[in-house]
Amino acid sequence: MSRLVISGLSKNFGAIQALSDVSLSIEPGEVLGLMGDNGAGKSTLVKIIAGNFQPSGGEIRIDGKAVDFHKPIDAQREGVEMVYQDLALADNLTAASNVFLGREPMRSLGPFKYIDYKRMNTVSAELFKVLKSETRPRDQVRKMSGGQRQAVAIARTLLSEPKIVIMDEPTAAISVRQVAEVLDLIRRLRDRGISVILISHRMPDIFSVSDRIAVLRRGELVSCKAAADSSPEEVTGLITGAIETA
Repeated sequence: MSRLVISGLSKNFGAIQALSDVSLSIEPGEVLGLMGDNGAGKSTLVKIIAGNFQPSGGEIRIDGKAVDFHKPIDAQREGVEMVYQDLALADNLTAASNVFLGREPMRSLGPFKYIDYKRMNTVSAELFKVLKSETRPRDQVRKMSGGQRQAVAIARTLLSEPKIVIMDEPTAAISVRQVAEVLDLIRRLRDRGISVILISHRMPDIFSVSDRIAVLRRGELVSCKAAADSSPEEVTGLITGAIETA
């Protein structure tokens, strides 16, 4: 059974048609690369999946169950997590505090309650170990490299044992070595059976980790095929319109 199935998804913003009859699926433990020019509909599509927008038409199913998201927490309850391009990290806090931000475990001492920092550090360390990241729970985020910051953002998604992780431009504006670290993190998510939707403008990154590549142009899905059956030249043609469909 497919992890995620989108059928006939459309989205209008007034007179603007942002998405038109988009249908695609993703399997458990699969990385789907999502490409398209600016304004192609990529962000609109993933924000619908993540519960930020409601579609104007169409249906979303997760593990065969029809879902209707009104806000991001609805999507999270069904196992959808999103790592935004800005990562939404608090630079003045530690890695562990960022992993648990808004979900801090509490302990009681008589009538008083306090944050269980020991548990936060222990669980965060286990998550970083799963991701094979050198990030340490007590390290402050402001001192971290781009790759380490991505590890913190991804570890935060793992707290809820997600089924689907959406990543928006995770390798933008970081060094070559850090790009390699982030791509390894994506592979580890895939190896855990988590479905990953990867948005990127970096063609080498998409072809390095994606099992299939979907291309949007002007709100329409013009291609969705195995990465092994495509090429950077073909994807570029699909994005620009030099190639109509593939």
